[in-house]
This record gives sequence, C-alpha cells and structure tokens, in this order.
Amino acid sequence: MKIKNSRLDTIRLILSTKEIGSQEELLNELAKEGFKLTQATLSRDLHQLRVVKTVGLKGRYRYVLTRPQQYRHEGTEGEVRPVTQQQEANGFLSIRFSGNMAVIRTKPSYAGTLAYHIDNCDFPEIIGTLAGDDTVMLVIAEDAGRTAVLRALRTIIPNI
Repeated sequence: MKIKNSRLDTIRLILSTKEIGSQEELLNELAKEGFKLTQATLSRDLHQLRVVKTVGLKGRYRYVLTRPQQYRHEGTEGEVRPVTQQQEANGFLSIRFSGNMAVIRTKPSYAGTLAYHIDNCDFPEIIGTLAGDDTVMLVIAEDAGRTAVLRALRTIIPNI
C-alpha cells in the first residue's frame, strides 16, 4: 500500500506541475521517477484520483486533478511557491461584479473545470456557480464582500 500511495502522490505532483496529454506521457514521467506500471494500473489510479482531461493553455488536451492539491516547487527565480493544477490551466481572463453576483470570463472550454474547482472548495463567500464554455457565474453570499471573494478565489486562481 505504501508503494501505491507514493505512486498516487507522484501522479498528483506530475499533473500539478507538467502538461501531460496522454497516459503514455504520464507512464514515461512515472518511469523517470522509478515507477513501473501497466496502462491498466495507471487507468485505475487516474480514476481513483478523479483525474479529468481538459484543454490546456497551449490548446491541447491535458490531464488535471479535480480536487485542488497544493505542492511546493522552485519557481523560476529560486523562490518557493505553492502550486495548484489551476496555476497551469485555469484559463482565467477577467472577473466583474454586480450585486451578489460575479461573472468570470475564461478562455474557451475552461469555464466548466474552473466552476467545478470553485464549487469543490466550499468557499463560504460563494453559494454556487453556473458555467458555460467560457463564462462562470458566481452567486455570492449576501454578507460576503468583493475583497473576501477575490481572496478566496486567489487560492485557486493566482492570476485573478
């Protein structure tokens, strides 16, 4: 069981830090980390981790975790910073507020995944979401201010 948990953690880390578009690519990355497994085992692992395929920043499909996971890695200038899968592919473009609602604009095909992550974070400031292809509507709790909403969203949308 220890090996499986280690393998699952490695998969989470790889998917959080690299744009992986196929199981073959992921198997190669796992092999670099010392894991030898079959495609069937990898499929079961991806199912257990609730990994989905979505469009990445470069327009090609990639695997992402459906549960936000945080890891630390060295940034480009040596600083250590937390990483979530959203930093790689949240597709965020803009946000506008109106009353107790907000509208987030994303790149095409990103809204559903982003809404899913927002809903699964259970932010007390956000009652729920509704997503289209490139738009997410947020219903904001009556007592939540815009600053609190932005602070909460920043945990999964660092570039907000």
